[in-house]
Amino acid sequence: MISVQGLSVHFGDLKAVDNLSLQIPKNQVRGLLGPNGAGKTTLVKVIATLLQPTAGTVSVGGYSIDSQANAVRSMIGLAGQYAAVDDLLTGRENLEIVGRLYQLPKAEAKRRAEEALERLSLTDAADRLVRTYSGGMRRRLDLGASLVGRPQVLILDEPTTGLDPRTRLDLWDFLRDLVSDGATILLTTQYLEEADELCDRITVIDSGTIIADGTADELKARVGGDLVMASPKRRQDLHRVKELLADIGEGSVRVDENLMTVAVPVESRVTALVKAAQAIDTAGIELSDLGVQRPSLDDVFLAITGTAGNDAAGTNGGQK
Repeated sequence: MISVQGLSVHFGDLKAVDNLSLQIPKNQVRGLLGPNGAGKTTLVKVIATLLQPTAGTVSVGGYSIDSQANAVRSMIGLAGQYAAVDDLLTGRENLEIVGRLYQLPKAEAKRRAEEALERLSLTDAADRLVRTYSGGMRRRLDLGASLVGRPQVLILDEPTTGLDPRTRLDLWDFLRDLVSDGATILLTTQYLEEADELCDRITVIDSGTIIADGTADELKARVGGDLVMASPKRRQDLHRVKELLADIGEGSVRVDENLMTVAVPVESRVTALVKAAQAIDTAGIELSDLGVQRPSLDDVFLAITGTAGNDAAGTNGGQK
């Protein structure tokens, strides 16, 4: 459904995207993750026909973004990082106009607008002017505008940023319904659990190139098996705990100074946990927590990019 071949986007000497190739089949939810400045939003803008590439080819549904841009635009829905809605209209009017622009019959445009408003918890505010909406409400309305046309390809650039947990779960259900109806979704997100929950496949990019690609389980397998996690009560004990876990682990030890945790991959979870407890107790170090957990996508980010997950997939600053 989406084909990217040898794509490069340069801004002067900056290579925002560098010879990147990507294939996204129909009916797939593809997550696009990476550190700040990785090139995520630049790639999204090219696919959405909002930015001309320096080199390479991109097609959506078999249509070229260069020579058949209008056909591409008729197939896609886009929700960017910032809400793009009309303050002088009500929420309902915004969505109904989008439906009419998709050439839906008036009754169907109204029905889909109502469905989107309900899904995104905006029914009570549907007939208020958008200029009275809060930032989070405007964000939800913008998402509704991208969904009301039921596009074949939906491009979402950090769609749930600023949404409350309940609305985020409702949006996830809505996206699953769209996929079951045949839609293809490309999304960037700063919530790693969102990628884990929604995405059939995840592509990690850094410095404009793909550095990892696979299912969530495949990416986690790159980090190793189970992780022994230890949290000392005193910050000055972090380094000593790291040394102790290095002796019982099967891979590199990772330290999160913000969370005051030390983690190491292990093969035998029970044996490793017992050895860790004994070693730390013998060293006279007090812990606030000790346990075993399966690697998360956060661990994958730390291992692959050297950046903690929520920072890695963040949205602030420069080219993305």
